[in-house]
Amino acid sequence: MSDPAALYESLRDEMATVLVGQEELIEGLTLATLTGGHVLLEGVPGIAKTTAANLFARATGLEYARVQMTPDLLPADITGTRVYREETGTFQLKEGPVFSNVVVADEINRATPKTQSALLESMQETQVTIDGETKQLPSPFLVIATQNPIEMEGVFALPEAQRDRFQQKLVVDIPARDDERQLLDRFDDEPDLDATAIRPVTTPSEIAACKETVAGVHVAPPIKEYVIDVIEETREHPAVKHGASPRASINFLDAAKAHAAIRSRGYVIPDDLKAIGGRVLTHRLVLETDAGLRGTDPAAVVDEAVEAAEPPTTGFLPEDPDAEPAEEGVAADGAPAERSVGHARTDDA
Repeated sequence: MSDPAALYESLRDEMATVLVGQEELIEGLTLATLTGGHVLLEGVPGIAKTTAANLFARATGLEYARVQMTPDLLPADITGTRVYREETGTFQLKEGPVFSNVVVADEINRATPKTQSALLESMQETQVTIDGETKQLPSPFLVIATQNPIEMEGVFALPEAQRDRFQQKLVVDIPARDDERQLLDRFDDEPDLDATAIRPVTTPSEIAACKETVAGVHVAPPIKEYVIDVIEETREHPAVKHGASPRASINFLDAAKAHAAIRSRGYVIPDDLKAIGGRVLTHRLVLETDAGLRGTDPAAVVDEAVEAAEPPTTGFLPEDPDAEPAEEGVAADGAPAERSVGHARTDDA
């Protein structure tokens, strides 16, 4: 399987066996997996953040490890260490949980900054160094960190450098009433329903093939200019002390390519960027102190930045005459047809 759209559909349908009403979460995890990104999940306790990560790992057929982050956790508990084997008289490397395809750092803001930083090298370089020896991590490699936004005691806020290494921040909300009723019905009928009900629907090799497809998605020069325009709007916003970084620009574009690919499109349009702007940029902004005191929401700042940047209206398609036909609503030259792709949010958003 090298079709990202088919991969996403398979993952969504399989995870729906247990998970109810979390399509945006499943989509965000898929985008990160297909682009080598990492995800920060934020939400109150009891809304299946950790369960969703477990389900995703099982559905992808990837090796999964969960770390409960606590104040007494040490960096070596994440990366691993060397232990002495008396029977051989030698030190042997004992790999930590980071040597898995999907690593869930549960309640990451409960760990000390020193332990949080143990994830930095692995997230950025897909490698760790233990006693001077560098070890490569498996591929694909995805860190999913969860955090609880309502408890302030005994927690350590993620530093800006750590937040910036997460491609996306996904806010997991309380389910809608109909979704919660469906959840009650499902678990009333099957009280023992859990992650073991999920079967793998893909393999690491198929994921690698889909990643190659995503890497080949066309990004026209006007789209790249639009990315920079949105990023610059976050930096120039009066409520923002530090805007999005160049790493954010790269993550923004990568995620947009995956967003296009899972919709069976071989090129990026402005609506791909609009759909994921909040997920990719909100957690990277550092607001001015007075803006925070006034209750300014970083998500609202990102929305304003996206609105302020003028999206391109033509030139989305590759110049290759053998390229796939345009999707419904986009003319052959990349210009909007009956509906406006550049200025209005469409079904892709």
